[in-house]
Amino acid sequence: MKSFSESYKNAGVDVTAGYKAVELMKGHVARTKIPGVVSGIGGFGGLFQPDFAGMSEPVLVSGTDGVGTKLKIAFLMDKHDTVGIDCVAMCVNDIVCCGARPLFFLDYIAIGKNVPERVAELVAGVAEGCVQSGCALVGGETAEHPGMMPEDEYDLAGFSVGLVDRAKIVDGSRLQKGDAIIGLESSGVHSNGFSLVRKVFDISEKTIGRHIDELGKTLGEVLLTPTRLYVKPMLELMSKCDVKAVSHVTGGGFYENIPRMMKDGLTARIEKSKIPVHPIFRLIQKEGNIPERDMFNTFNMGIGMCAAVPAEQADDAVSILNAAGAPAHIIGEVAEGGEGVVLC
Repeated sequence: MKSFSESYKNAGVDVTAGYKAVELMKGHVARTKIPGVVSGIGGFGGLFQPDFAGMSEPVLVSGTDGVGTKLKIAFLMDKHDTVGIDCVAMCVNDIVCCGARPLFFLDYIAIGKNVPERVAELVAGVAEGCVQSGCALVGGETAEHPGMMPEDEYDLAGFSVGLVDRAKIVDGSRLQKGDAIIGLESSGVHSNGFSLVRKVFDISEKTIGRHIDELGKTLGEVLLTPTRLYVKPMLELMSKCDVKAVSHVTGGGFYENIPRMMKDGLTARIEKSKIPVHPIFRLIQKEGNIPERDMFNTFNMGIGMCAAVPAEQADDAVSILNAAGAPAHIIGEVAEGGEGVVLC
């Protein structure tokens, strides 16, 4: 006899919708299966057996994050198959900064009303993010919260666990003056700063349909572009170059994130002229009349990740990243000083 409660359904929670959602998402989850996956979805825990072969001191690295108010754009556009990519990216892009390879991911969806087809769309995006970063989706949770949020809204968050050999941890401790800083291009706003974005454009059903000529898309389409996943290109770079430090440029932009990759007494000197500023940021700055420093202190401005390598390896690093599908540029160098980052 299948689980069903008429009383619970009348209170706003339909458990049978949850079962249907699980059935609809199984195909998406199957796409993410990699060596090490022990269990399928539906159990009380996701089982994964890591391979420690060749490692002297395996270290687990974890990361967690959500999509934030970018979800408001998805609600207005009624498009839910890409924000899952953002959710994965915000976690695994952090993990790879340590030199770790993400192993598995779990998501958490809190939703006003469980519409199985919509939940399956969300999980399809999560699965795509996992495929692009080479990790497995081993479980998750969908929680129906009537009265906590509107029926047609949801929140999406997740976490990932990765693995690195202790000797290969990337932590900035070997940085020195003269090292080159490589910037990897972003795909746009990614998943940070959307409270300001929504204020600047007065986001509504009407404004998201505005066509942005220089980008050939509507404003909604541009803003909903998923966060770029840097895992595979960065792991390729780390296998071929001496990567000393990495920064994922997220909320807080350059001024908050780049100093996190620097050690005491050193500063990242970034040349603004070398940054390929994405057109959406020029539009945000113009329409919001936002000072340049606030832009660099809020958004990625076209650079979603930075990596420091020895100066003599800089050109090779750019070539490796470009070949791996992550357009990259030399945007600065490590210098003496205690500021953490200087834009010049």
